[in-house]
Amino acid sequence: MNRLFGSKSATPKPTLNSAISNTETHIESLDVKLAKLTAELSTYQSRMSKMRDGPGKSALRSKALKVLQRRKQLETQRDSLSQQSWNMTQASMMTDNLTNTMATVDAMKGASKQLRKQYGKIDVDKVERMQDEMAELMELGDEIQGSLGRSYDVPEDVDEAELDAELEALGEEAGYEAGFGVGAGEGEGVPGFMVDEVPQFVDEPPEMGKVKEAAG
Repeated sequence: MNRLFGSKSATPKPTLNSAISNTETHIESLDVKLAKLTAELSTYQSRMSKMRDGPGKSALRSKALKVLQRRKQLETQRDSLSQQSWNMTQASMMTDNLTNTMATVDAMKGASKQLRKQYGKIDVDKVERMQDEMAELMELGDEIQGSLGRSYDVPEDVDEAELDAELEALGEEAGYEAGFGVGAGEGEGVPGFMVDEVPQFVDEPPEMGKVKEAAG
């Protein structure tokens, strides 16, 4: 049967990337040929610049013309292959972008399905009730803290006149204590009249320890 109808070819179909690679290889070989033809034209030009007009120079000119024609043909082929390579490169880029887009769409579909599955397990009403309970608990906590921080039996109706009277009384008391030498350095615990004035028949002022004993 295979002899009559033939068999399927086992050769794999060329891909876009392989076609681009083959085209680029062909372009590189044309570049090499074009470089050789350009060098050959340069040689003819150098030789003809040193020759006088005549049959020899005309022969070199004919050869240079044929080389130039071949180079033009190769340049045309190279330009055509370069355009083909660029078109295939753009097609490859579009294919890659489409593949990435499809992969992104599939990933987003899977994520959306997973999110719907997860959020479907959450009861929004329960969440709202939990939030209300938390707000009530916070308010109750504030009330408890305020109750614990309340002061007891502290008069709040003290006016400025009462404050001035209290300060004046404290000032008079401080003056009275200063008159009797209370807290006055060396005379501490000794009446003011004993510190300031010492009788003439006493040779030395009284010692602090003895004065305290006598006072006791």
